[in-house]
Amino acid sequence: MAAKQEFNQVGVSNQTECAEDAACEQTTCGGVPEHGCCECRHKDTERSEAFQADIQKRLNRAIGQLNGVKAMIEDNRYCGDVLTQLAAAESAIHRTAEIILQDHMETCVVEQVRAGNVEVVDEAMKLIRKFM
Repeated sequence: MAAKQEFNQVGVSNQTECAEDAACEQTTCGGVPEHGCCECRHKDTERSEAFQADIQKRLNRAIGQLNGVKAMIEDNRYCGDVLTQLAAAESAIHRTAEIILQDHMETCVVEQVRAGNVEVVDEAMKLIRKFM
């Protein structure tokens, strides 16, 4: 069964089961779901090209590290070496998430608080807890 994202008054998504078919997971641009049961949110403030390029570079590095780990497993490499590479990939992903979280706090959260939506702080706290 496909997941349905519902948003509470704060704009925080809650995963619930969707009675629609599996195609429900597909969404169209602009947040308009193809089958009416999924939601796609976009930032109000555009990310700079430099920011996007940095994030893409970091993600590509992490993807490369994970592909390297896959190759190490296929090559039956020593467990300690595999774990070291996994730690490097995890660190790269974690740092990328920190950068995106900081951008979220500086843009999305600030904008929502200025607009009077102080409940967005709860969403931000939930996101921060995921990294603790």
